Order: sequence, then C-alpha cells, then structure tokens
Amino acid sequence: MNMFRPALMASALALPFTPALAQDVMTPEDVARVESTGTVAVSGDGTNIAYTRVHRPDVTQGEANGTAGQQLMLANGPMMATAYLPEDMRISGVDFTPDGSMITFLWTDNGGDRAVYGVPVGGGAYRMLATVEDAPVYSYDFSPDGSQVYMLVGPAPDEQRAAERSAGFDAQIYEEELSFNRMFVANVGMEVDENPREITVPGYVDSFEISPDGSWAMITSAPTPLIDDSYTSKRPHILNLATGAITTVETPGKVGDIEISPDGTQLSMIAGVADNDPADTTLHLVDAMTGEYRALNAGAAEAAVDAEWMADGRLATIIHTGVQSSLRFYSDDGDMMEEVDTDGLILTSIEQGGNLLAVEANSPEHPNELFMFDGNGFQRWTDHNPWLANIAMGEQRAYTYSARDGQEIEGVLIEPVGGVPAGGAPLILDVHGGPEAHESNGWVTNYSGPGQVAAGQGYAVFLPNYRGSTGYGVDFALQHQGNYTDPEFVDLVDAKYALAEAGIADPERVGVTGGSYGGYATGWSSTYYSDEFVAGVMFVGISNQISKVGTGDIPYEMFNAHAQSWPWDNWQEWLEISPIYYADRADTPLLIMHGDSDPRVHPSQSLELYRNISIRRPDTPLRLVFYPGEGHGNARAAAQYDYNLRMMEWFDTYLKTGDRDAEMPTPRPDLGLDD
Repeated sequence: MNMFRPALMASALALPFTPALAQDVMTPEDVARVESTGTVAVSGDGTNIAYTRVHRPDVTQGEANGTAGQQLMLANGPMMATAYLPEDMRISGVDFTPDGSMITFLWTDNGGDRAVYGVPVGGGAYRMLATVEDAPVYSYDFSPDGSQVYMLVGPAPDEQRAAERSAGFDAQIYEEELSFNRMFVANVGMEVDENPREITVPGYVDSFEISPDGSWAMITSAPTPLIDDSYTSKRPHILNLATGAITTVETPGKVGDIEISPDGTQLSMIAGVADNDPADTTLHLVDAMTGEYRALNAGAAEAAVDAEWMADGRLATIIHTGVQSSLRFYSDDGDMMEEVDTDGLILTSIEQGGNLLAVEANSPEHPNELFMFDGNGFQRWTDHNPWLANIAMGEQRAYTYSARDGQEIEGVLIEPVGGVPAGGAPLILDVHGGPEAHESNGWVTNYSGPGQVAAGQGYAVFLPNYRGSTGYGVDFALQHQGNYTDPEFVDLVDAKYALAEAGIADPERVGVTGGSYGGYATGWSSTYYSDEFVAGVMFVGISNQISKVGTGDIPYEMFNAHAQSWPWDNWQEWLEISPIYYADRADTPLLIMHGDSDPRVHPSQSLELYRNISIRRPDTPLRLVFYPGEGHGNARAAAQYDYNLRMMEWFDTYLKTGDRDAEMPTPRPDLGLDD
C-alpha cells in the first residue's frame, strides 16, 4: 500500500485549554441525560400530532439501570406538549385511528404480551384495542374505516419445545430453529376481539401497510428470519387481502422505506439499484398493479432517507447530500417540483396528515426535535434539552479536503471550545460504521461519539465521510468495494495531514475511534498505521477478516456489497487486510470494548486483536473490556455511561498528552456512585 506522507512543520507545544465563554462544557454526565423525539404520528386530518419522548435512566443520578424508554406526548403547538401517558409506560408504534379520535400505541402490560392500545385524544383512560393470544404484536395498521386492525405478531408457541426446555433439554440448533412472524386481523369495537383471523403471508414478514381502499397490503418479506436474508433477499410484495394473490416487486437491491400513494395506484420505494449496491438510497416509484418500478434519482450524488405522500398527491422526500439535507417534493408522475433548503437542519424523518408535514430534525446545537413545515420553512415545536443553551460548544462545520489521489473527501469538523490553540489541537477521528452510512452536520455527540464532550476538553473532532460512505451517490460508495482498507482508510491518514496543514490538528496528537466498521478502521489505524496515531478506542470492531466470515451473521451481504470475494479465493490477501496481521507494528495505546452478545461482529474479533498485540507487543498499553449482555452497541444506560467515561479517560491519558508510554488508567473509572 502507498505509505505517502506529506511533509509537515514541527508541532508547537499545545497551549493550556481555556474555554472562551463563561459557560459549562459538555460532560459524560450530560450525555447520559440527553433526550430526543422518537416516533412521530399525525392524525389523518392534520389536527393532532403525537410523538414519543425518548429518555434513558440517568444512572449518574442513581436511577435504576435500563434501556431507553418512550413516553407518549401530544403536541399542541410550538413548545406546548402534553404527556399523555405515565413516563414508566414503555410504549412504541404510535399512530392514530383513521377517524383521529384515539392515539394508538403498542404496550406490554404486566405479565401480558405486547398488544394494541388506544387513548382518546380528548382525554380519558387508555384501553386495549386488539391482541393475539400468546404472541407479542410487533406492528399494526388499521383498515381505512377503522373497523379492523391488522397485526404483525410473533411466532406461534411451540409447546413441545417449551416442555423440553423446562426439562433441561435446551440445546439450540444454530440457524435451523427459525421462527416466522404471523399476520392477523381483528375487529375493533368496545370489546376486544377474542378470535382474530390469521392471514397467510410469504416468508418472514417484517413490515406492512394497508392500502387506502383496504383491499390489499404492501408487505416486505425475506425467505427466512436470518439477518443476511433481510439484506440480500428481502422484497416488497402486493398481497391481495381477499384472495391471497401476491405480486412481487423484483428489485435486486436492499429495501428501505416504502409508502402507498393516497390513490393507491403506486408506491414510493427507497432501495438499492443492484445486488451489490451497498445501501438503499435511491428513490423509486412502483406501479401497485404490476410491481414495475423506475428510479427518480438514479446516479445522483445524494441519498434518499425517508419519503411521505402528501394528501394532495405530492411526494415529500428527505434528501441527504453529503453532510447536509434538504426537503424535496415530487409530483405523482415523478417530476421534481421543489427543493426546500433546511437552513442547517438535518432532517431524519417525516410524517403527514391533511398536508401538514411533521419533521424530526437535529442540528449541531441539539438532538432530534419536532418541527412543522408550513410550506415555506420549519417551525420548532419541542425543546427537550433546554439546558443545552447553557453549554459552551465548539464550532461545528462541514470540512472538505483532497485525498492523495485527488478525490474530494467531506466530513464534519468540531473545533475545541474556545478555538484552536497555536500548534493545533489534539484531534480525534470519529469514524462511522457501515461503511454504508454517513455523517451529517447535525447532532453528533453520543455515548460512543466524543463530539462536544471532547470539544469541551480541548480536542478537535473530525467525522470523515471516507470512501464507501453514503450521501455522495452509488459510485462514491462503490469505491470501497473490493478494496478493504485502501483507499478508505488511507482517507483517514490524509484527513490527519490535511487538518494538520490547516493548523487545526497537532500531527503528533491524533487518535482514532469508531464502532463496527469504524472499529475496524480503529484497529487498522492502531496496527498498520500505528506510527500515525497516538491513541485508539475500538468498539465492536473487526480484526480478522477471515474469521469474521465464519463468525458473523451477514457473510453474503459482506460478499455482495463489500468484499466481492471469499477468503479461500486468496487467503494471504485476506490476512493482509486484517489488523491482527500487523500486530507486530502496534505501538498505539489501544482500548478495545465489545458487547459479549454481539451477533454482527463476534466478540472473538476483539479478543483476537487483544491476544495478538499482547503477545507480540507486550509493552504497548492495551485493555479489553467486555459488556455482559450487550450486542452490537450498548443499549443499557450504565454500559453507555461507562463506555463514555472510559473513552475520554483513554484519550486524556494518551492523546491529549501525546505520551504513548503513559501509565494505563485504573481498570475501573470513577462512576461517581458514592457522591
């Protein structure tokens, strides 16, 4: 690989960090209490907007550990929202009945299965609307007149297997004991229908929507519940609810958001354009009778993120172009009508009712909040973190540089609070996963993303949209395909030098962090490119591409969209794209963290890198942390807070000082539990 290194001026001594404003800076404790919006629903006539407030237990204040909860809220106007259910009711799937009289949601009552509930908009007690015995409801949709509700539910109970398990015979047959979702329809009235009718569906159905006339449903299904099939073999189908006849939309690529037009004649579909397209980013129109489809923005250097049909037949679409976003409207014929500038907002989802468009959006100053689009601009309706106004934040902006081969690479740059000191700031490269994902110039601070917490401690943070990222068109994403590590991770080294030459980064104090594919980037940067990076924090990352094929849950997706080959095609080549192969170079202090129940990147990937470095470079500061019960990312509040503390402590020890030989932090961070 090309080891080209531009010449650089010697680094000046870093100046002491002093915030320019008399405000607090962001801390890991602040990250633990951030709230945002979750699901948004608009009544059919647009008169009511319901949404969920997403909040986590604040373990820093002694609240019991757990995962995020969603509280049902009714938005009555700008900065006016009413809590409609108690905070401790963990709900999901918010919607309205077709007549708009009730807000509906999914909830698990004590000891029961998840069922469909409703609460009157005008006030009153919530009640169960529909359920299926011994099966949780995963999603639901009403018939147009509201007299019936269709439900996607869990598999039928297996009494024989339950008896075997209770007797101690609990052996599991890997990838053979597959359970399929089922679909039911129940009558809706004052009493719960005790005998909902099952509807035959093909394969493993994971989403559906009922047509405006109630005669058919759009469903998406894969041959099996295996996650690999959901990426490589999932297809949309038109299911005739009376006859059971099915028309399949034979798209070859990954399938994303699908919506039915108001007149029921067509679908909007965000999907990939080929089986090797890394992501579903292209907007299509689909004929609901024939299943034939056509792309509206094929080849454009952008990504379609979400779509929603307006009541008047227009198609509203969120478009991400690089690190920015816009709202675009198409006619029902697919002609582009209007592109609306978002004035710096990053739109993430849209819902409509009566041509009123509710939008979830974030910005560099706040996480997702509820906005309304009035035809001209965006009016903010919620503020779940008013305390953020008292936080001094580093300047955040888009930043573009040229890689060594001339390719323009864009990303999001956060400068330290108070500005960049002479000689440059310590720099953290925060590398996204996928790599079929992208960073937007919005809210980028979270438990595993240093963001404004690092900026408050004098770091610069750069989130690069390296080759393989979405948001720049399919051709840009395909530059990664069949080219693990080069040019995609070369882009990271070039980012370091570009930011150093601009005076933003101190080239002697640059570190890397990231999860999943970003964890792979971190492992690579801490071994192959160890002389370039002074600290690494690797999360659920890949270290051995050969064993990754044999231990992960998406081997065919990795083949189609990324590798385009198998290890046995060239064993040596696959070794040479694995960080473990370069463990003898590992001079970068490396903190490795992983959930011990990760199905996507097996925790053995972290163990392999830890073991290889510890044997071959025993003097390199190295630590491996497993989180019990966590998967491909930490879900529980305590694990998230612990992660954030460890990440920042590691960077403070090695990156801020530039001292690769500093004594390792204590194994247990100060959690402040005795305060």
